[in-house]
This record gives sequence, structure tokens and C-alpha cells, in this order.
Amino acid sequence: MKSRRAFTLRVRAALSAAALVLTGIAAAAPARAEPAATVVLVHGAFADASGWSAVAARLSADGYSVRTFDNPLRGPAYDASKLTEFLADIDGPIVLVGHSYGGVVVTNTHDPDVKANVYIAAFAPEQGQRMLELLNPIPYPGSLLLPPALLAGPVPDPASPVRVNLDAFVTEPFFREVFCQDVAPAEAANLFRHQKSAAIVTNLEPTGIPSWTTTPSWYLVSGQDRVIPPALQRATAARVAPGRTSEVDASHASYVSRPDAVADIVRVAAGG
Repeated sequence: MKSRRAFTLRVRAALSAAALVLTGIAAAAPARAEPAATVVLVHGAFADASGWSAVAARLSADGYSVRTFDNPLRGPAYDASKLTEFLADIDGPIVLVGHSYGGVVVTNTHDPDVKANVYIAAFAPEQGQRMLELLNPIPYPGSLLLPPALLAGPVPDPASPVRVNLDAFVTEPFFREVFCQDVAPAEAANLFRHQKSAAIVTNLEPTGIPSWTTTPSWYLVSGQDRVIPPALQRATAARVAPGRTSEVDASHASYVSRPDAVADIVRVAAGG
């Protein structure tokens, strides 16, 4: 009897020790990390997705999955619907990064997987606002995005009932001076070759419910911007990203001329 009891006690002791070891292992094991966010880069008017290449390379080197969205530039509601379709194929958390008019598209996009918005020298309108109102030179002078630098003309548009649309574009003699004065002439010429015209309606269509009212947002001001006056950017940032705003001494095309600064604020928004 004594030997059986002793055996039972030894078994219980061994089981207790094993339980303590397993408990210690479980306590020491790190918590399962949240999957890294996918960064989606949204270009604005007078540009295409290729301009994001330097920013994308830096974020990819950090291990982020990076996607670029080919913004149609047809109007806030239409472009946001296309971005929403694009995001549907992405699993896990998303950080949306919008430059210039791309910020309007981000503002009109509502996807439950988007954990942060990042505005790069961008518009972030309130509900019902139009870009044309935001660029009013009376409170915020300084934009050079005016004729003859900015012109409009008919362009083919298969989606239009009349197969043509009225688009705005920046003319070549003024492109570098207005859009990207701090990049080399050869790079400016390359950006001009990749320019996509924007439908006039992008300036006239009122925005919907802004996503920045419910989504944490960050803003990077371009201090030497000749498209969106820096004062307008600072006022926008104070409204949509209080306490989450940085400024860089750059042109409107800061995502090209200062990719490190842009990548830095995206990392912060992504939690990395």
C-alpha cells in the first residue's frame, strides 16, 4: 500500500512540474503579432502611379506589402468606388496614402480594413466641399495652378456617353516650375511624360462623408508647394490630423523629391 501511495505521489508531483513548465513557456511566448499593414499609394491629378516608385521601394525594404492604385481621375465618387473595389482584394489591415487629389479619393473611401489615412500635400475636404472652393485664392493665395500653366481640352473617354470628356492638364513649359521645382529637369520631364489629365468634374463634385472623421489620419505638409498653398495644407492638417502632422521643405511632388520623409510618416501611421 505504501509503495502504491508513494508511486501515486510521484506521478502527481511529475504532472505538477510539467504543468508549471508548460505555464512558464506559455507566459514567455510572445503574443501573436498583428499582420503588417498593406500600404496602398494613391496618386493625384497630373501624375500616375510610377511617381511612387522611390517611396514604394523604401517601404518594401522594410517588409511592408505595397500596392499602387491607378487613380482614374474621373471624379471623387467614381474614383473612390474603384479604390474600394481595389481594396477588396487585400487581406488584413490597410494604410491609405493619398497625394494631392488622391487625398479626396481617400477621404471618400470607407473600407473597414483601413486603419489609417496618410495625406501627402493633399486635399481632405469636409462633407459637401469641392476642390474648387478649397483653392479659393482669397483666404489661401499662392497657387500657380492657373492658365496658361493649367489648360483644358477634350480627351477620349470610353466611359462617357459622348465618348469624350473635358480634362485639365499642366502644360509642359510650366510643369516643373509649378509641380516639382525641386527635382532635376530630367526627372521633371519624366514626370511630365507620365502625366494623366484629370476630368474637370474632379474640381466641381462635392465630397461625401469624410473618412478622416472616423479613421486616424496623418498629414505631411509640403512647405514650398506651388499647387496647394502651404497655408491651406496646414489648416487642413489641423482639422484632419491634429497632433499627427509633419512638414517638409519640398515642392508639391514631395513623394518624388523627399521619399524618405514620406516613407517615415507612412511607417508611423502603420505602427512601425
